[in-house]
Amino acid sequence: MRIIFRRTLREFWESHPDAEQALLARYADVKQARWRSPSDIKSVYRHASFLANNRVVFNIKGNAYRLVAAIQYEFGIVYIRFAGAHEEYDWIDAAKI
Repeated sequence: MRIIFRRTLREFWESHPDAEQALLARYADVKQARWRSPSDIKSVYRHASFLANNRVVFNIKGNAYRLVAAIQYEFGIVYIRFAGAHEEYDWIDAAKI
């Protein structure tokens, strides 16, 4: 998959260093993936949540953090839309960001 907005991840781990390794590992996994549907994601990340507008919510570092991505399956693109603490996630509309 092609990942857009890696900068969002970098900016987040710069302010939350304990999340860096988990985010880098997820980044490497996703870059190697070839997702064609939500079921492809679910087979690897069983705790991923699927929302409207092709948004997927991933739990990071034991659910301490959340990562929201918009996925265009037909083009193999993952857009990083949000990385934040679980509490910050509660304040956003993940289906619209």
